[in-house]
Amino acid sequence: MIASNALPAAPQAEAVTDYLERLDDSGGKNMGEKPWHLNRHLIPYFRTQQLDGLKDSGVKQYGRKRRDAGASRATVNRELSSLSHMTNRATEWKRIKPEHRPRTEKEAEPRKKIVVLSDEHSAALMRAAMEDQDGRLWLFVAFGLGAAMRRSEILRVRYDQIDFVSRRVFIPQAKAGAREQPITPTLAAALERQRAMEDYADGWISPAGPTARSDRGHRGSICKPFLRAVVRAKLDPEKVTLQVTRHTAITQLAKAGVDLPNIQRISGHKALAMVPRYTHIHGEHIDAAIGALDVPFPDAVTLEIHTPGKPAEAGQGAVVQLSLARTAA
Repeated sequence: MIASNALPAAPQAEAVTDYLERLDDSGGKNMGEKPWHLNRHLIPYFRTQQLDGLKDSGVKQYGRKRRDAGASRATVNRELSSLSHMTNRATEWKRIKPEHRPRTEKEAEPRKKIVVLSDEHSAALMRAAMEDQDGRLWLFVAFGLGAAMRRSEILRVRYDQIDFVSRRVFIPQAKAGAREQPITPTLAAALERQRAMEDYADGWISPAGPTARSDRGHRGSICKPFLRAVVRAKLDPEKVTLQVTRHTAITQLAKAGVDLPNIQRISGHKALAMVPRYTHIHGEHIDAAIGALDVPFPDAVTLEIHTPGKPAEAGQGAVVQLSLARTAA
């Protein structure tokens, strides 16, 4: 269980401790970042205010102060996301009234380039995962590359949520709500083989270890084993993060010509508008598509300026201006 290191005198300390404990017990996401954001920055700044006394103006001022102190827009936005998540949960748990929940407006961030793996690099990562001392790592990579699932979704999968006949995984907790996730025949067959070797055939695919801090039953992180596999595969750990397997899978769907609504059904995006950002402008599928417009110019095109006073040669039709003729110096 995660303990809060917030200042004891802070009025929000009890609420923060309750929030972190509940979140940890329920398998919440970003349990490494949220305590840091709250205890290191947010609680010290708002330490004289009650949780239901936070104002929109105060939250905006916090963002400006952090930016003035040198924090990046992305860092401040992550901190405000932690604050927003806590106040939303506090509202659900009846700790504060909805009208007392402050708005947390975030600054627009420049869009980062989405990193995807080539077929060669995907195979290298899979081999490295299978060779790792963590016997569950290959399953994580297989789900990412073969089903485009999110990290948290993969770690929460149970064998009794898999329909091996229809090759569907029931995901009760997802950003867009519960859904059925399709998986490939290869992944389904691998999961059946793995299940036959398990002590608990209906349990977690990624069970928590004996030293886990909560009783949620499944692992909360797989960062360290994944990093080992990335390094073993001779890939760049600064670029190849946990999300890259999902990004790669979605891009593969786009390159295969799958339409956006079906990509959305597989990826689980809440909004269709989020999908096009994964259909990268760079790639062989884009080059092949633009090739449909590749029509040779007619032989009549020249690099000279054609004027009404200059008749076309016999047998040639009128031509349009392609570029300016070079003028004399």
